[in-house]
Amino acid sequence: MTPSNETETLLRDSLERLAERAPDGNEVLNALARARQRRRRPRLALAAAAAAVVAVAAGVPLAVTAVTDSTAQLTPAAGQPVLTYAPDWLPGGFTEQYRSGGPGIAPQVRQWQSGASRIELASHSTADPAWAQTALRISALPDQVVVHGRVGMVTSSSGTAATLTWMPDDEHVLTATVDGLPDARTVAEQVADSVAASPVRVRGEARFGPLPAGMREQATTVRGPDSANAETVLDASGPTGTVHVTVAGAPPSLGGSAPVRVRALTGAYVPASGPADALVSVKLPSGRWLTASGRVPKDQLVAVAEGIVLDSAPDYGWLGGS
Repeated sequence: MTPSNETETLLRDSLERLAERAPDGNEVLNALARARQRRRRPRLALAAAAAAVVAVAAGVPLAVTAVTDSTAQLTPAAGQPVLTYAPDWLPGGFTEQYRSGGPGIAPQVRQWQSGASRIELASHSTADPAWAQTALRISALPDQVVVHGRVGMVTSSSGTAATLTWMPDDEHVLTATVDGLPDARTVAEQVADSVAASPVRVRGEARFGPLPAGMREQATTVRGPDSANAETVLDASGPTGTVHVTVAGAPPSLGGSAPVRVRALTGAYVPASGPADALVSVKLPSGRWLTASGRVPKDQLVAVAEGIVLDSAPDYGWLGGS
C-alpha cells in the first residue's frame, strides 16, 4: 500500500467511526439546546461542531484540515514572543499564571490554575518533527471528537485528567490539557470549543542581549500567581549547554558562593553541585534579583548576565486574572 493510499484509508476509517457514533439531526438540536442552558460557549463554535456532526452522519466527507477564518496578526518584538490562541471559556475560579513562547517553532503555552487544578492551552508548529505527523495520528486513533469542524483526538484521559489535540489549520497543533478536575474530558472539550485566535505578547522585565557564540534564545516565560509575585524566565541553549535567566523578587539559595563582578555590581557565584546547576546572581538597583544558571562555564554565565536587557515597564497586569 502506498503512503497516499494508507493516509486515505486512515481518514476514511476515522470518519466511519465518527459517523457510527453520530446522533440524528433531532438529537443534535436537542443537545445544543441543553448546552446553551448549561454553559456559555461561543455560538460559532457550537454551530461548527453541530454542522460537522450532521455532515458526518449524512456521509459528507469531513477533512482533518479545512479552511479557517483569517487570524489577527501581532508582530513579535525582540524577546517578546506572541501567543496566538486563547480560550473564551474556563471553569470558575481559574486565573492565568503562566505564558511562554519563543522564536521560530518554539511552543506557545498558557496556563490557568485554581488551587492544585490546572488548565493548559499549548500551540505547536507542524514544522516541528515531533508534531509533523499529528494529522495521521488523529486519523488512526479511535477516540475522536470534532472541534470547530475538525477531527481531533482525546489522549491521556482519566476521570480527573485529559488532553484534547486538534489542528486549527495546516501549520498548528493545539492541545487543551485539564488536570485535577472531575470530568476532565468534558471540561477539555468545552475549553477547546471556545478557543479562538486572540494574540497577546509576552513582555517580561528582561530579554536577552548578546549571547556567547553558538548560543541561541529558546523561550521567554512570565509566571506568578499575581503581579506582585511575578518573575521573568529566559532560556537559551548552545553547544556547551542550556542557560536559564530569572528576574524575580527573591534571591536564589547562595550557600557556598563566592563574590563575582557582574553588571558593575558585586554578585555571587555558586558552582554546580550534584543535581544543582552553577549560577551567577546579582541584586539589581531596583531590588530585584537577576540570576543566570546552567551547566556551562562560569565566564559564560557572567557573559549572559552582563548582556541581559532590562525593561522597566513589563506587562504583568494579566497575572492572576481570569
